[in-house]
Amino acid sequence: MNPESVMTLGRHAMEITLLIAAPMLLTALAIGLLVSIFQAATQINEATLSFIPKLVGIFVALVIAGPWMLSVMLDYMREVFGSIPGMVG
Repeated sequence: MNPESVMTLGRHAMEITLLIAAPMLLTALAIGLLVSIFQAATQINEATLSFIPKLVGIFVALVIAGPWMLSVMLDYMREVFGSIPGMVG
């Protein structure tokens, strides 16, 4: 196993991690932005106001994107486990 293959494997792992986390992070970002605009418009400065909408939004994002996220992770794991014999030998 050469350093180039280790770097490629690590880069691909980080790409998959970002790809899987993107739906939840983007949902939390959008909901946080909407709540911040609402707080600025109404001058309500409550730090816990955005917690429940973000929690619900991330749950909905997991329900909607969960099967896709699982298939991406399973494809990656199949690829990694399938490439182990080639890395060792």
